[in-house]
This record gives sequence, C-alpha cells and structure tokens, in this order.
Amino acid sequence: MNLEAYGKLTKDYNLINDNHFKIKCICDYFIVVDNVIKLTNLIKYLEDEKQKYLIIGGGCNIILPEFYHGVVIKLLFNDLLIDKYQVEVGASYNLSKLAMDTVNLNLAGLEWAAQIPGTVGGAVIGNAGANAANINGILEWVDKLEVLENHKIKIMRKNDFEYGYRYTNLKTKNIIIIKVYLTLEKGKKSDLLQIIKDNSEKRMATQPLEYPSVGSIFRNPEGHSAGKLIEDAHLKGYKIGGAMVSEKHANFIINYDNATSEDIIKLIKHVHNEVLKKYNIDLKVEPQIIE
Repeated sequence: MNLEAYGKLTKDYNLINDNHFKIKCICDYFIVVDNVIKLTNLIKYLEDEKQKYLIIGGGCNIILPEFYHGVVIKLLFNDLLIDKYQVEVGASYNLSKLAMDTVNLNLAGLEWAAQIPGTVGGAVIGNAGANAANINGILEWVDKLEVLENHKIKIMRKNDFEYGYRYTNLKTKNIIIIKVYLTLEKGKKSDLLQIIKDNSEKRMATQPLEYPSVGSIFRNPEGHSAGKLIEDAHLKGYKIGGAMVSEKHANFIINYDNATSEDIIKLIKHVHNEVLKKYNIDLKVEPQIIE
C-alpha cells in the first residue's frame, strides 16, 4: 500500500506505548496524520481498498489485540485557541493539559479533568466525567463539534447526537472528531487549584495509579456501584495471567505483570459472569475492545 503520502508511516509498529494498558500489540502499518485533507483522502483510499483500519487518540479507553492486521491511524490535531470563555481545541489535545491551561486563565468547567488521561475528542465520544458532585460530564460544556462524517467536514451540536452517562452514539455513527468548541465560565485560579489538589489526593488514595490500566472497566449500573458489586463478589486480587482485579479499587483491572490482551479480556469476562451469576446484574464494559 502507498501510505507515505498521507503522514508519517511505520511498518510492523508496536503500540505498547500508545495504549494505557501497555499491551504489546503489533500492527501492520502505523501512520500519524496531522492534516484533515490527508486524513479524508487516506480514509477514502483505505475504504476503496477494503483495508481494515483503526483510529486512535490517547489510547486510554481501548483494549488492543496482540496483533492488528490493518492500518492504525493516530491523529495529531493539537491546535488551541482561547478567547475569553470560548475554547476551540483540536480533538487530539491532551484533556488534562487543557484543564490546566484553562485553570491558569481563571476559567472554570474543566478542573475535574486535570488528572483524567486521554484526549479531548475521546472525552467527548465517551462523555467523560469525574467527581459527579461537581460535573456530570464534559458535554455540559460542549457548544459544537467539527467532525468528519462520510468523508465530509460538518458541524454538529449537542442535539445532533445521543448522549448519557459515559455514553454517546458518536462512536457507532463512525464519526471522527476534528475540533471541539467549549464555553467555560469565570473562575478563580486558587479555588480551582484547590479542587484539583483535593481530587488528586482522592484518586491517589483510592485508585491503583502505579499500574497500567484504563480506569474503570465497567459502567456503574443504575442504583449500584460496579466496584462494590465486584468487591462483594470477592474478586479483588483475582488474577488471570498478568492481569489482576485491583485490590485498591475493584472496578480497575491492572496490568501487574506483562499482561496480554487475552489475559485482560478473559478476566473481564470472568468478573462479568461472576457478578451476573451472583446479583443478576449485567455489567457493561466501558473501554472498547478492539479485534
């Protein structure tokens, strides 16, 4: 395949540093694209050739296979423009960095995200959120999206797609986010930094940040905590290969000893089945499992 014209290309690339589980995954081709026209033409080319492809951002909410026989496209859209309360930001921009950028300008609305990994675009697709007492999800602040759909650039607004707790249908609509437009509020930097400090201390005390993971494995079912259900099913510390249910937070699966994709997926299925058997609750997996 002639892919060099579309971006920086590497063959037989190991994605171990491009996913938060630190899983070894070899893809046939890896290409970094920082231009919308090149991205559009690349996708047209791959689809015409009936070539399998995967688009990734920060890799914080995916579980990769051992081998990906196709093209992995990493987006590099990192432009940022802040004008008063209006923020225009490329979808690949690091979410926690954007949170700190805005806090330093006395802007409130993203302080909850200062320790959340991943990209702005990924956060929108998954309707990311944290510390629900402060904010329910990033879409509280989204004005519009610039997206690529059916090989065309278009603008979408919140009422153009469905969203809910840790969910949007943007992923199933096969939409690629290019840019996100946000409206934030006036804040006080010292107050916002205190919120960030408090949230950081809470995360360090309750989450296994010393091990590779993708955060919460299961969404909280209505009226329940997934972590408590897993803990009450006595699954903390349960291991399959190099993957383990965290002893600090039961809704985290960690790569504690060179886990493979197979180890992690088997452990997810085991936890799911045990909770279903014990409580008749069908836990939904939050990260995307790539095949």
